[in-house]
Amino acid sequence: MTKFNWRSFGTGLVVPLVLIALWHTSAALGWVNPHVLPSPLAVVQRWVAYLLPQIPFAEATGSWLAWAVSGELIVDSIGSMVRVVSGFLIGAALALPLGLIMGASPRIYALLNPLAQVLRPIPPIAYIPLAILWFGLGNPPAIFLIAIGAFFPVLINTIAGVRQVDGIYIRAARNLGANQRTMFLRVMLPAAVPYILSGVRIGIGTAFIVVIVSEMIAVNNGLGFRILEAREYFWSDKIIAGMISIGMLGLAIDMGVNKLNNYLLRWHRGLEH
Repeated sequence: MTKFNWRSFGTGLVVPLVLIALWHTSAALGWVNPHVLPSPLAVVQRWVAYLLPQIPFAEATGSWLAWAVSGELIVDSIGSMVRVVSGFLIGAALALPLGLIMGASPRIYALLNPLAQVLRPIPPIAYIPLAILWFGLGNPPAIFLIAIGAFFPVLINTIAGVRQVDGIYIRAARNLGANQRTMFLRVMLPAAVPYILSGVRIGIGTAFIVVIVSEMIAVNNGLGFRILEAREYFWSDKIIAGMISIGMLGLAIDMGVNKLNNYLLRWHRGLEH
């Protein structure tokens, strides 16, 4: 098992800490308008208030806690994560088998690849008017957009993984008498797994980007919706707090997927056990 590299972790904190120090200095010296760029302390206070659950007795007693805390962050984060997971699973479930078929069959690849290449450059955001027209408002259009965002990274990487299997493996399997089914299941698919997992990682990242945009338009909760709401009231500290929350969730997701990739590819040469 790989040990945690504290030295590397500490080195990675240097640049963020320097940027925070410059940010704090600029705010403390009044170089920037606090309504435009609040101080780091104000952002942390807003983030904590955004995170903590509302205290029932505070409103009754007229305490400052009644307006200082809301507990929205947990609800918004759960809502965003549900949409990300749902949309990604739908997109990946459609892209994976299609990518395997297109990668394994030159005829199907020649038939479907032109269409895929035409649709792939279209950003999911461009589908927003159609998504609202087809599904209305709420979770369905958001999940539809996320599925599109996750579909093409998984599809393209799966196709590339199957088509770029080393010819030595294929010739060796044929010499050993492997039929087409065995060739696909025992040679092509395992060799394509690193590409597929790379597509999964990119797809999840794309899905997380799309969910923020879709929540600003189609739903009334989630991190994207809350940032848009904060913009309407000019709560710049809450905007930055929401952005920090997005970054932390994205980092956690990426680290989890990376660990899963390392586990599934522990047989791959070069990865530590």
